[in-house]
Amino acid sequence: MEYSTLGRTGLRVSRLSLGAMTFGAGSGIWGDIAGLDAGQAARLVAMAVERGVNLIDTADAYSQGSSEEVVGQVLSTLGLDESRMLVATKVRLRTGSGHNDVGLGRSHIMRTVETSLKRIGRDHIDLFQLHDRDALVPLDETLRVLDDLVTQGKVRHIGVCNFSAADIERAFGITTRTDRIHLASNQVHYSLTSRDIEHEIMPVAATNKLGLLVWSPLAGGYLSGKYAPTGDSAGRRAKLDFPPVDAVRAEPILKVLREVASELATMPAPVALAWLLARPQITSVIVGARTPEQLAANLDAQNLLLTPEQLERLDKASATQEPFPHWMQHFHDRDRVPR
Repeated sequence: MEYSTLGRTGLRVSRLSLGAMTFGAGSGIWGDIAGLDAGQAARLVAMAVERGVNLIDTADAYSQGSSEEVVGQVLSTLGLDESRMLVATKVRLRTGSGHNDVGLGRSHIMRTVETSLKRIGRDHIDLFQLHDRDALVPLDETLRVLDDLVTQGKVRHIGVCNFSAADIERAFGITTRTDRIHLASNQVHYSLTSRDIEHEIMPVAATNKLGLLVWSPLAGGYLSGKYAPTGDSAGRRAKLDFPPVDAVRAEPILKVLREVASELATMPAPVALAWLLARPQITSVIVGARTPEQLAANLDAQNLLLTPEQLERLDKASATQEPFPHWMQHFHDRDRVPR
């Protein structure tokens, strides 16, 4: 396993990280995504650690907190301290029915941190991330709270998810002016079917020495090649089309992906992940799985070396000029309505 430095910090993280969205028993959309108990999750975590993974990513909202609980149980069962497995979690989404059980205000963040620490079973969170922007709370207030948490020792490093280039610039402007802790990372959606971050987010991240973590690198499983373009396949995407994929544009990409996979005697998923690992701007790619077989296939991506010709074919097939992808509208619209 190769390792990268997370942004401006001295923290070294594996190029492949483990996503814990499938951990825990949830209802609603989580019933279609999660469902792994502590025993099943432990097998995945043990395999990941054996293969060199040292970062697990979860969130307070995943399965209504059940994901964090399972992560804590697994870390305790396997005896994994921060020297062997770092923990990243998030705050922003709704965690209860109360008016203040959501968002990035001081009250919600402070309560969420305490709850997350109890679930995970540690005295600190290695990477605490804002799950998304909150238009109802001044960014300065949110960043002040995060700085306080670092000072208190409850959080080691801070990051964000789904922040635009403008959001990143504003955040660094505030933390530089006020001499507070800087953001370490931005967790973004990036894949062969969604390369929009290359237009603005990636250059701004490089300028500010911001790490980039990738969520849904297989586009919700689409790039595994197991879903029919008509959308009538069984599985997660048949019930939850997120992130949305334009099948008309994506099928030519999948065709080249299958060709390259055949040349390398492997499956499409590891090739799609290897393409991401070949991007030097990417700090770590978060992979999830429901079975040891799926995780093993995803982790095999670290051993795949794509030739310059293969990379060029994948680049050409997936090239896009769209500066604002349709899947981002979900986040953009959400900030316009009352919570």
